[in-house]
Amino acid sequence: MSKKFLPILFLLIGAGLFFTFKTMGRGDGSNDNPRTKNEKILRNVGIVLEQGHYSPKKIDDNFSKEVFKKYIEDLDPDKFIFLQKDIDGFKKYETKIDDEIHGDNLESYYAINNVYVSRLDEIIKSYKEILSKPFTFTSDETIIMDGDKRTFPKNESERYDYGRKRLKYLVLGRYSELLDDREKNTGKAGYVVKADTALEREARMQITKQMDRYFSTLKNHNNPDVMFSDFVNAITSTMDPHTTYFAPVDKRSFDELLSGSFYGIGAQLKEDDGKIKIASLVTGGPAWKSGNIIVEDEIIKIAQGKDEPVDVTGYAVTDAVKLIRGADKGSEVKLTLRKPDGSTKVVSLLRDKINIDDTYAKSAIVNGTHKIGYIYLPEFYANFDDPQGRRCAVDVAKEIEKLKAENVEGIVMDLRSNGGGSLYDVVDMAGLFIEDGPICQVKGRDEKPMVLSDRDKNVLYSGPLTVMVDELSASASEIFAAAIQDYKRGIIIGSSSTYGKGTVQRSVSLDPEAENIFFKKPVTEGLGDVKLTFRKFYRIDGSTTQLKGVTPDIVVPDKWEYLKIREKDNPDALSWDVISKANYNLWNPGYDVNALIAKTNQQLNTNTTFKLIRDDIQLLDKNSDKSYSLNLKKYRDDLKQMRTVVKQLDSLSKLNVDLNVTNIAADVATIQSDKDKIEKNKQLLKRVSDDIYINETIKVMDNMIGQAALAKAK
Repeated sequence: MSKKFLPILFLLIGAGLFFTFKTMGRGDGSNDNPRTKNEKILRNVGIVLEQGHYSPKKIDDNFSKEVFKKYIEDLDPDKFIFLQKDIDGFKKYETKIDDEIHGDNLESYYAINNVYVSRLDEIIKSYKEILSKPFTFTSDETIIMDGDKRTFPKNESERYDYGRKRLKYLVLGRYSELLDDREKNTGKAGYVVKADTALEREARMQITKQMDRYFSTLKNHNNPDVMFSDFVNAITSTMDPHTTYFAPVDKRSFDELLSGSFYGIGAQLKEDDGKIKIASLVTGGPAWKSGNIIVEDEIIKIAQGKDEPVDVTGYAVTDAVKLIRGADKGSEVKLTLRKPDGSTKVVSLLRDKINIDDTYAKSAIVNGTHKIGYIYLPEFYANFDDPQGRRCAVDVAKEIEKLKAENVEGIVMDLRSNGGGSLYDVVDMAGLFIEDGPICQVKGRDEKPMVLSDRDKNVLYSGPLTVMVDELSASASEIFAAAIQDYKRGIIIGSSSTYGKGTVQRSVSLDPEAENIFFKKPVTEGLGDVKLTFRKFYRIDGSTTQLKGVTPDIVVPDKWEYLKIREKDNPDALSWDVISKANYNLWNPGYDVNALIAKTNQQLNTNTTFKLIRDDIQLLDKNSDKSYSLNLKKYRDDLKQMRTVVKQLDSLSKLNVDLNVTNIAADVATIQSDKDKIEKNKQLLKRVSDDIYINETIKVMDNMIGQAALAKAK
């Protein structure tokens, strides 16, 4: 992958694994047998992209320029390794990568990488010299960390000065933490108060060790196979963000991860410019349950229980994983995290086995003005290997039956952070709430749209329905929400839009002996696989969920809005488009749903709590994209302001008075029979009871129930 290593990508694969692939032809020509393994891979990748991708960009000079730019950015995202003259020297390869994909000798990759390795050696020699001298933090120097807002340094002197500021910023952050520790511990028995100069020296020593680890990891990463994988992924991801190349070793790791269970915290990690970050959370795992860890959090320290924490900045991901897993079930691990806003937080977790049970549908009852059923579905799961295996559509139907037995007056379906899964279960699950009819459309390249329909005329639940979504509701989740919205069957509530992944992927081997449809001649070496985008999802109204996602009927400000992690935030994402509308009949609730939605949105605009959340989000967004002061006072003032904002956001997201949430009577005996289930149930009820967004959804449900009652009385 890129210099950011291989983040785990299974979260948003969606329903692509459950489709059959349409046979396509292979390209013929004089370059079908490249001379080297890398050239074979490049040629085969090109054939797969051109002949198999849903909407392939033409692999020409313009495509080559995009790949060239992306690969340079992947190698040096912060623009502190290459010089401008290096970039100028690479320009002759800017329009040659397409020719190399089509069979020319591979030159661009080797030329760029040779200079990169040489420049990296120069950087490695300079950082220790810079860190050997004390820093002062009284000047008004600033630094721009975002590489997109900087140009490559013109010469070695300019690069050295940026490197000095970069290291000074890192030392300043550590120095500020040491000052906080001194302030907090002064006066405590046994604590030795150190002078400012001693703390500054200690901070430099810590950053030196961090840089040693970082560059050691980077050098180890820079082996020919891994760097070539990075180059190929610059090509595949230029086609679209979800088309990915897996070298043979990466594919094995990917498959093992999807099939295995383990003791840990339930988080996938990635390396991002020397920083270890959270790539995704496993639903039901300790990290997810804590509610204090999110994607893009940076792990800066790891501690075993009460032991001294280990600074892992610059560690390889594999080494950090060893520290996190490193003990038995129930043992404590403490993570010191740097949040995306710059604040730090220590989170204590107990290691546990990552059980698939934690991903199953769960329900509860919210008691208030009306009795509301609540169903939480973390993902659209289905066990296709076992005819008796669990399926989410079947499980949700069972939860609905139990809620109906409790005489609930409305149902809330919570699909927040649901990354997708089985498409067929989406169809079946939507069918629980409507009469028979189309649920979504799927279209491949050069294919007519295929309409997937619910054919069961029975409606399991016909009462008021709301669906909760957020920016991480993706793929299958978006199809369900879109179908409910298009039928006017219920009201969708959530952040400004869902994720926007409306594409389907399939793994295609580059090895002919793996029964790859693209090639016929046998090869002996492993060439890897391409996870290829080959189909697209469309709503029954004809519009795709790709890029734009689903816009909720009622939009509530979400505290992670400013992170910009949706599909639309990736410049290589496939476009939004429209095909023919499917034939379907709207649901008639008996009252004016649009009037209720308009009234609720108007109330939200004047809601004091949500106004404060919006203001805090805007402030975080503004401060996530700026230059940073290297002056100690200004740095600490900015940090204090950010901590105050984050603390307020956390507080605003929790209710002052908890909702009255109880279990379904039919579940009580099962829960009480297992100590582990008792604890997990407590966590579920607590999470639901103090959630401000669930509270707002319950208010909408109360209005819907009231309107339905009035309509029925007329």
